[in-house]
Order: sequence, then structure tokens, then C-alpha cells
Amino acid sequence: MSSLKEMFDLTGRVAVVTGGTGMLGRKFCHGLAQIGASVAVVDLDEKIAADVAAELTDYHGAPMVGIGCDISDPDSVSGSVDRIVAELGRIDILLNNAAWKSDDLEAFYAPLEFYSFEQWRDISAVNMDGMFLIAQAVGRQMVEQEDGGSIIQTSSIYGILGPDNRIYEGSEYHGMEINTPAVYSTTKAAVLGLTRHLATYWAKDNIRVNAISPGGVESGQNDVFQKRYGDRIPLGRMANADEMVGPVLYLASAASSYVTGQNIAIDGGLSAW
Repeated sequence: MSSLKEMFDLTGRVAVVTGGTGMLGRKFCHGLAQIGASVAVVDLDEKIAADVAAELTDYHGAPMVGIGCDISDPDSVSGSVDRIVAELGRIDILLNNAAWKSDDLEAFYAPLEFYSFEQWRDISAVNMDGMFLIAQAVGRQMVEQEDGGSIIQTSSIYGILGPDNRIYEGSEYHGMEINTPAVYSTTKAAVLGLTRHLATYWAKDNIRVNAISPGGVESGQNDVFQKRYGDRIPLGRMANADEMVGPVLYLASAASSYVTGQNIAIDGGLSAW
């Protein structure tokens, strides 16, 4: 039996992180690199992805690469996976993490009764279709490698639970009134369904597929929101971004070798009420 230190060691493994330049994505990239993985940082803007990859190399030393990819475009996804394999040799871990809140936040947070179907489709194209396209392309590569892998998909507590709209009264995010749109809840619930399907489908290939469901993370919400949200949490507060990393490293490593088709709610106990 391997030692616990050996089980968590990712030296020689290649990890792909979509949404790798975002608030949580950067934390995930650094965490994976810190325990030995080479990381492909994938995001829409290749220059920013390359800058994060260079930052990882400076901190951790292992080979890293930044890849620009529109995950809602099948050709972009296929080309990006080919580039990662060409530059880093293989793919052992996928953190299927990218999601979009639109570049029109007023439309994104619009009331349900007046929500634009175009906005619904635009968000779904990334949060649901893109999740499938990345999993499909990377899973195909893992099957061809014939030695398994780990896929971790980012859902949300709002893929499990309905939002408590009372916490949004007087709440703001960087000065904008906010809510949890139905399209967000729906696409994040779809991530969990896809996770369970892929876990059973690829089990024969020793590809484990699991999900994480982060709760609310401090990132610019006003005091009203932070207090109201914290009052709903058994641990009494919002999370900080670093607290999302440990469960990802567990699911990425051999420490979770008998875990597949599961969802880890990193929510301070909210879903336990």
C-alpha cells in the first residue's frame, strides 16, 4: 500500500483546468501544480491563460501551458485538446470548471418573468454544452491512453438546492443588485447529471468522474449579503477561495481511487439543514 504522501502526489501527471484564469480556477491550478502536476491553463483569452501558466512555472517549476479555447465550439475544444497533448504529452486529470455569467450582467440578473431566451441559450452554451464538449474530448483522450484518469466537474450548491431569495434583499455584488438566475441553477444541476452518467459510462476504462459543488465564496459581495448568507450556514460564514482546493486535490489523486459518480458539497454545511 502506498503512503498517504505518495497517494496525493501528482508528480508526472498532466492536469487540464478550464476556466483556469478565474477566481477559483487560479487557485485550482496552483494547488494541482503544488503537488506535482503539470497544468494546462485553459480559458477564452489565450494571453491571460499563458500569463497564468508562466506564473505557475515561476512558482512551481513543472512544465505548464496556457491555451485559449472557446469551450462552446467543438472545433476549438478538439484543437485545444490536441495542443495540450502535443505540448505536455498526455492528460491524466480534467478539472471541468469553466462557466459564464455573461458580459451583460443586467440581462444575466433579469427577473425570471422577463428573462431573455437568447441569454438563457448563451449561458447554457458554456455552462452545459461546453461542459459536455470538454468532457467528451478529454475523456476520449483518456480512453486512448488506456490507463485511466480523473475528471472533476464544477457544479454549485444551486445545482442541488433552490436559492433562498430572502438573502438577496439589499444584496449587491460589486455594486450591482444580484440574484441566482434559473439558468444558473439549471445548468449546474445538469453538471451533476452528466457527472453520474460519465462515471458509469467510463468506469470500465478506470476513468473516475466526480463533481464539486461550491457554496458562496467571498468575492466582492456587500456586507448585507455576507451577513445574510452567513446566517444561513451552519459554519456561520461564507467560504474563501482557498477552501475549495483541498477537495479537488483529493479527487484528482489516488487518495480517491475508489470514488466515482459523487458530488462533494463544499458549502459550510448549508445542504445539511
